Amino acid sequence: MKDTRNGAKSQKTNGRSKKEASREPKKKDLKRYYYIGLFALGTALAITTKLRADTVLGALFISYFLMVVFYRDIERYKPRFLKDDKKMLLLGLLTAGTLILGRGWEFVFAGMSRGLYFPSASIVYAIPIAAGAMLSMLLFDTHTAIMFSFVTSVLSGVWLHDASYGFYAFMGSLTAAFSVIRCKRRTEIIKGGAYVFAVNVLTVFAILLFREQLFTTMAFYSFVFATVSAVSVIAIVSIALPILEYLFGITTDISLLELLDLEHPLMRTMMIAAPGTYHHSIIVGNLVEAAAEDVGVNPLLARVSAYYHDIGKIKMPDYFVENQAGGASRHDRLTPHMSSMVLISHVKEGEDLARQYKLPEAVIDIIQQHHGNSLITYFYQKAKEKAEELPEDEYKYPGPKPQSKVAALVMMADAVEAASRVLSEPTPARIASLVNKIINHIFLEGQLDECELTLKDIQAVKRRFIFILTGILHKRIDYPGFDFSREAGVESTAIQFPKADTGKASADREKQPQTASPFRS
Repeated sequence: MKDTRNGAKSQKTNGRSKKEASREPKKKDLKRYYYIGLFALGTALAITTKLRADTVLGALFISYFLMVVFYRDIERYKPRFLKDDKKMLLLGLLTAGTLILGRGWEFVFAGMSRGLYFPSASIVYAIPIAAGAMLSMLLFDTHTAIMFSFVTSVLSGVWLHDASYGFYAFMGSLTAAFSVIRCKRRTEIIKGGAYVFAVNVLTVFAILLFREQLFTTMAFYSFVFATVSAVSVIAIVSIALPILEYLFGITTDISLLELLDLEHPLMRTMMIAAPGTYHHSIIVGNLVEAAAEDVGVNPLLARVSAYYHDIGKIKMPDYFVENQAGGASRHDRLTPHMSSMVLISHVKEGEDLARQYKLPEAVIDIIQQHHGNSLITYFYQKAKEKAEELPEDEYKYPGPKPQSKVAALVMMADAVEAASRVLSEPTPARIASLVNKIINHIFLEGQLDECELTLKDIQAVKRRFIFILTGILHKRIDYPGFDFSREAGVESTAIQFPKADTGKASADREKQPQTASPFRS
């Protein structure tokens, strides 16, 4: 009876918690609509020319409706943004801020027009609405930038009571966004400004021609202010971009490219202290970048993450076999459990170093996830020889499993590159067999369950890895007149590379193939 009552009570509690859980998304949606209202109010005040209750209320409704359309579009096409509150906050601030900045710009030039006696109707072409669209492209993506351009252009047209200005703003905003779609250096912002200048001038020409004002005094000033707008866009974006990147923790291609510099302190330290790990990371970077385009992820982020995924090995490089120059392994003097703890620690050490050097959060996530919660098989099996019952959790990485496609790519490339070093005869067939076995093992172990990789993506990744590794591990012809095997005192010229996920040499691994882990530590 007691058990029954407890069971009933438990079911009731579970039922109540399920109802509460179902209400949570609705509450979150209502909260977001409330915040949209706050941003719409700020935008309404920016586009209102007369502080009357009916005017402000009308502007508020227009702003709110447009922002709700923007939000629903993101919900439908970019749902991943909704998981990041900081990004949604940034997008709201960027939308309202663009109009507020535009209003301030208009106020300054309106004051100048009274003192310098140029036509006040021409100053609207100096307003740098396109700066917001360029920032939205650099900080978000193409789709978001297009919708951003539409919303801000309509609102600016409403503000100035001029449909032709809405057209001018929309053309300039789209040009600003598309001109930095492949932006890799901050100097390319200047090139984007040049495109904005060209389109601004052409759009003003079309508007003046339509209004029969092309051969008036206003035309000259309109072209001048169109040029001022383009220059202002360059200045605003150049100043605002690094500030927004820092405040909101957003990684752009520009900042990623700076991290690819091999003169970065972490890369230089790794090259000196852990040369084997450094070389391994470069090869992993080649692999993931080659596969990134095929699975629809940012190749730059993939390469940068691969470069820094093993930086934790800098702390104790000698305990990782790729950095050992032969001789006895450091792990020979440790228990299997202690060895596994040393290997596991490089993930936490890597995370600490990444935060110390202020690496992007996206890269830090991949450092944490590049081993998932995989088992260090070699030391686990070695420990089992001494103890019948042994908890696997003590010999597993802490995780989490890869949460993104990039993290999954780094995991697979890391394991494949490490395993490829034991191939004594790296023929294309053997390389293909190795890649298939390693990636299938990762898949069957469930390490890819929480990322968005499809089976089609996995097949594409395999093909890319096989192609790159075949090129790297190609055979070379013998040098005439040289017998390297006799001079080196070895039996064959085949180089035996050690695996890097344990402290044992490859010869020991080949004796125990059933305990060999495909994972690199």
